[in-house]
Amino acid sequence: MRKIFYYLIFAIVITSCATNPHKKSEKIYDSKLKTLKETISKKESQPLPIIPRVIINVDTLYTKQLHTYKDTIFKMGSTPLENGINTEWIGTVNFNLRKPNFIIIHHTAQDSLQQTIKTFTKIEAQVSSHYVISDDGKVVQMLNDYLRAWHAGNGSWGKNTDINSTSIGIELDNNGTEVFSEAQINSLLALLTKLKKDYNIPAQNIIGHADIAPTRKKDPSALFPWKILAEKGFGIWPDEYLETATADFNVEQGLRIIGYDTKNLPAAIMAFKLHFIQTEVNDLLDEKTINTIYSIYKKQ
Repeated sequence: MRKIFYYLIFAIVITSCATNPHKKSEKIYDSKLKTLKETISKKESQPLPIIPRVIINVDTLYTKQLHTYKDTIFKMGSTPLENGINTEWIGTVNFNLRKPNFIIIHHTAQDSLQQTIKTFTKIEAQVSSHYVISDDGKVVQMLNDYLRAWHAGNGSWGKNTDINSTSIGIELDNNGTEVFSEAQINSLLALLTKLKKDYNIPAQNIIGHADIAPTRKKDPSALFPWKILAEKGFGIWPDEYLETATADFNVEQGLRIIGYDTKNLPAAIMAFKLHFIQTEVNDLLDEKTINTIYSIYKKQ
C-alpha cells in the first residue's frame, strides 16, 4: 500500500512538471517584464547640467497609452496562424528594451512652447517628440526615451527607413526664421550630453529633420549652429581647410554613404548644404559643395 502511495506521489510530480516544464524560465520572464514596465513607465523629470529641474504633469491619455503597451508586452499564449498551426509560447529570459541609436533635431515651426505642447497633446495632431526645449532654455520631456515618438515621419538615413523606431526626437521652440537663443542651445548641449552618454549614440547619428527627409523638411533652419554642436562632439563638421575631391569622386554615391536619400539629388544637395554650408542653401553643385561633401564622406 505504501509503495502505491509513493508511486502516486511520483506520478503527480511528473504530471505537474509535464504540465509546464518551463515554469522556472517563465517566472524569470515575468519578473524581467515587470522591471522593464517600471523603466518605461517612469515619468519623473531628469536633472541636466545647468538646467533647472522641471516636473512634468502627465495626463490620463498618456497613462492610458502606457497601459495599452503594458497589456501588449505582457500578452502570452498561443496565436493561431493562417495555415492552421498555433504558435507555442515559451518565454526567453534573455531580453531588454531596444535603445535609441539616432537623435533627430527639429524646430517646431510654431510661435511658443505652449502652442507646441498643445499640439503634441492633441490626439488628432498625430505628432509628438521626446523633448521640447523652449527659447528660454526650459526642457520639457514628453515621452520616455525607450518609447517610439511620432516626430520623423517618412524619411530615411542610410538603410534605416523607420527613423521613429530608432531615434529620440528633440524639438526646439523656434518658428524657423529666428536665431536660436544661447539659453536654448546650452540646454540642448546639456541634454545631448546626457543622451549620448546614456545610449552611446555615435556622433554622426545626431542629425536634423531635413537630413532624413530632404524633399519634405527644412528644419532645423540654416540658423542652427551645427558647427558648435560638432565641436562639442554632437555631429560632425567639414575640415576647416577643404581638401580637393579626387577626380573619380562620385558626389551622389558620397551623399548616399553619408546617409542621404539621393533619389531626388537636388533635394539631397540642398539638405546637405542646409546642414554643412548654410550660407548657400541651394542645389548648385559647385567646387566648394563637392569638396565639402568629400570632407564629410571621408569622416564616415
